[in-house]
Amino acid sequence: MCQRRAIFKPMTDEERQSLKHRCGGSWKLVLRFLLAGEACCRREKSQAIAGPGHSIAVTSSGAVYSFGSNSSGQLGHGNTEEDWRPQQIRSLQGFRIIQAAAGAGRTMLISDAGRVYAFGKDSFGEAEYGVQGTKLVTTPQPVESLKDIFVVQAAIGNFFTAVLSREGRVYTFSWGKDSKLGHKTEPNDVEPQPLLGALENIPVVQIAAGYCYLLCLACQPSGMSVYSVGCGLGGKLGHGSRTDEKYPRLIEQFQLLNLQPMVVAAGAWHAAVVGRDGRVCTWGWGRYGCLGHGNEECESVPKVVEALSDVKAVHVATGDYTTFVVSDDGDVYSFGCGESASLGHNTAGEGQGNRHANVLSPELVMSLKRVNERVVQISLTNSIYWNAHTFALTESGKLYAFGAGDKGQLGIELANNQTERGNPERVYLKDYY
Repeated sequence: MCQRRAIFKPMTDEERQSLKHRCGGSWKLVLRFLLAGEACCRREKSQAIAGPGHSIAVTSSGAVYSFGSNSSGQLGHGNTEEDWRPQQIRSLQGFRIIQAAAGAGRTMLISDAGRVYAFGKDSFGEAEYGVQGTKLVTTPQPVESLKDIFVVQAAIGNFFTAVLSREGRVYTFSWGKDSKLGHKTEPNDVEPQPLLGALENIPVVQIAAGYCYLLCLACQPSGMSVYSVGCGLGGKLGHGSRTDEKYPRLIEQFQLLNLQPMVVAAGAWHAAVVGRDGRVCTWGWGRYGCLGHGNEECESVPKVVEALSDVKAVHVATGDYTTFVVSDDGDVYSFGCGESASLGHNTAGEGQGNRHANVLSPELVMSLKRVNERVVQISLTNSIYWNAHTFALTESGKLYAFGAGDKGQLGIELANNQTERGNPERVYLKDYY
């Protein structure tokens, strides 16, 4: 059964035995590790990434389309011209891309051969609005420092970048001057550093990067668990305090809740997890109601969203004080900051007045219900510097967009006086299936 999994197939016998040992000594544990990674990352499937001002769409066949802001060449088309029309990145033809990550002014793509391609700002670290790297890269270039690591996922925070290898090892770039991630590096360092500490010998299946912290979903013989590292302000590391962690630390609350984490999401300032039983937990800064507990208070340990007790969740996405939850029947709920209409609660029968209202408890996104298709993935902008937009991907591969479109990031042509869309609108990509 392991041999049927895409990541396992190309491994040598030696690599397979090493993975078996790392997973706990049995092929059953290896299979669980492989399936857990596929479940939370949509590997080998179509996906859409709502980046800060620009967007990336990956088709199930591995083609990549990009659109939106392009001041740093982050669309990968060899120029710096903004474009709302989804255009295929031609220089990648012949490569099958299985995963994408978008940060402020930069993009990272991962091929089925484990190679990483990056373009836009040539920095893995500081990504504040308006800050440039030493040069711009306008077409996808292989990241040479990662050529000896078979990468399956990338996550871009504001001060650092992290990648995950197929063996479940985590590596980080930048943001280590004060040993914030357990090692010291300069902000423009391009060498990956292994994430030291508790996760050195525990396989990780998913990573998620917030503004200044990293979450890791780990797969151990005893079950699934979540580790956090980085800045602890607002309680977003989930340990009951607001102190920083230089090394990954186990979030113990899930054991107390008897919850097996299956998907993690790291918003700019808050985080969320979906459990195997369909429960949703949130923690961190509670501004605008983004935790879904009916208030704006911070939570320093994961807390079950009681308003979703009748919903079996399968997917969660977080942004800058916004959260989306997808249920097993394809319904979508959202809560948090209503700016730029990115929560999707604008309806045709309502006036413009409440389109931007903050939502303190989960509300069903009726505008997506009208699409009459099961939603399987939500992606939303995870940056404090850009107006937010949201993508909803359906089971049949149709892509819908709403929220801010001032840079063309919706993939939809807006009228001259429009800067956003309140209702989901179909984005058309050639061969998007």
